[in-house]
Amino acid sequence: MNSTQPEGPLVLGIESSCDETGVGIVRGTQLLTNTVSSSMEEHVRFGGVIPEIASRAHLDAFVPTLREALAGAGVTLADIDAIAVTSGPGLAGALMVGVCAAKALAVATGKPLYAINHLVAHVGVGLLQTDDGGPLASAGPARADVPRGSALPGNALPENLGALLVSGGHTEILRIRNITGDVELLGSTIDDAAGEAYDKVARLLGLGYPGGPAIDRLARTGNAKAIRFPRGLSQPKYMGTAEEPGPHRYDWSFSGLKTAVARCVEQFEARGETVPVADIAAAFQEAVVDVITSKAVLACRENGITELLLGGGVAANSRLRQLTEQRCSAAGIRLTVPPLDLCTDNGAMVAALGAQLVMAGIAPSGIAFAPDSSMPVTTVSA
Repeated sequence: MNSTQPEGPLVLGIESSCDETGVGIVRGTQLLTNTVSSSMEEHVRFGGVIPEIASRAHLDAFVPTLREALAGAGVTLADIDAIAVTSGPGLAGALMVGVCAAKALAVATGKPLYAINHLVAHVGVGLLQTDDGGPLASAGPARADVPRGSALPGNALPENLGALLVSGGHTEILRIRNITGDVELLGSTIDDAAGEAYDKVARLLGLGYPGGPAIDRLARTGNAKAIRFPRGLSQPKYMGTAEEPGPHRYDWSFSGLKTAVARCVEQFEARGETVPVADIAAAFQEAVVDVITSKAVLACRENGITELLLGGGVAANSRLRQLTEQRCSAAGIRLTVPPLDLCTDNGAMVAALGAQLVMAGIAPSGIAFAPDSSMPVTTVSA
């Protein structure tokens, strides 16, 4: 191992909440390796993730992925100080595979085991550094006193830290006072997550699965102003005011947007006109990112959040990244965005949060816990 590496626990992280089998290894806040095996291609013909197929793919991929990760980090299981595994939320069967594998490793090696919240792990990944100690995450130029490219400030996370998580299963704005034990949910989607909306609209437009990358690419050639689609839960009765907040001031809804796109397509077809797929894709995407970023920045401003991390698979969307940075910069909020391969589900983020728990002196979870497919974000570890 590199003799100049920072001190810290050597933690192996296991992720299997959906269709990625991830194994990552970190030492403290230093990323050693991040190995991911995806079963995405097996789900494409079905237009979405099939839980049973995902679970079987995890079974097939886990041992090869583990071996590759250990080899990449140059360590053995005997060297590991602790094991962390995603306990929830996620697909029940997929979670079970990862949890059972982690428990087996913990029993076989005698290493302490931590059951990790998948969503909080997306925040923990922002703490990771490269081999030379530099930041993995990039930061937008929102504040003059913070240089572009700075990472989150290590273990001493500020009390004014927030996280915007946008993925296929979750769209949430969080406040993190303490990443190991004090996470507050400020707002979330009340129906479809943003990623789900992308997949459903892509199906309507004949773009296939996964829908996010396809719509993002096509939207660049379309006119986002050609059609005005609704921004869910943005009416005064839902928003209220800062003094008297409405019932969904920081929440999102994308089901009505999906319906609006379907009706738009039907109207063009009923008139015998060519459906302007690129324009619809661009207008749909603008509606999604507009309402996500506006509500996220509002939540930050009204809750004193000046540091925001953008994570989740949809954080790879070019327009979301662009508009989030623009609006954060205008509001004086420092934006941190992990590399694309650390935005999507991976074992490194699980290991990163596990390392934080170890360094904070949090007791291990043991092996009696069960996976929780609906684990609340306020539960950092089981």
